[in-house]
Amino acid sequence: MAQQHFSTKDRILHAAEDLFAQQGFASTSLRQVTSRADVNIAAVNYHFGSKENLVNEVFRRRMDEMSAQRLAALRKATETTPGELEPILAAFVEPALAMAQDRHGGGAFIRVIARAYAESNDSLRKFLSDQYGHVLREFAKAIDACVPGLGKEDLYRRLDFLSGALTYAMADFGLIKRPHGVSEATHRQRAAKALIRFAAAGFKADAT
Repeated sequence: MAQQHFSTKDRILHAAEDLFAQQGFASTSLRQVTSRADVNIAAVNYHFGSKENLVNEVFRRRMDEMSAQRLAALRKATETTPGELEPILAAFVEPALAMAQDRHGGGAFIRVIARAYAESNDSLRKFLSDQYGHVLREFAKAIDACVPGLGKEDLYRRLDFLSGALTYAMADFGLIKRPHGVSEATHRQRAAKALIRFAAAGFKADAT
């Protein structure tokens, strides 16, 4: 019975993620989710209770793992290369690009993230801030130690810029497409390296 519950919940999350990626949060109904997942509305209510909680859980199942990977990499960077900025930025960038490369729904989740940026959803933004704001604060503290005197406003603004550029890179938009004969993993590694160098220069630039 427990395995059946897990299977049903997982199908609902997959269906919701796909539909949110395609249509957005406001335009996706629970009935569309149940139809895609081949479950009844009672199953959604049992596992999630509401559409808002379903939206939150779509984010939680991806971001909990990514956040843990980021923080573990950050701890390693600050312990093994103290005072160096690029390893800290790598700890922020590389787990996100690895998630985007995940063939089990990683691409759909990137589009869901883009929807979160585009749509005005105050409850979702509060959930993300409450659950994952501490991750950004830990990175901000580590970056601040590498670029003292930048100032809190400039620090957080540049961290916002990095987050936006990272989301763009995760979606693989832009002018640089994967060259023929280059693996997806190599393409992502090159993107990560370039983004880390670019971000490091941005953080080190004189404050305005």
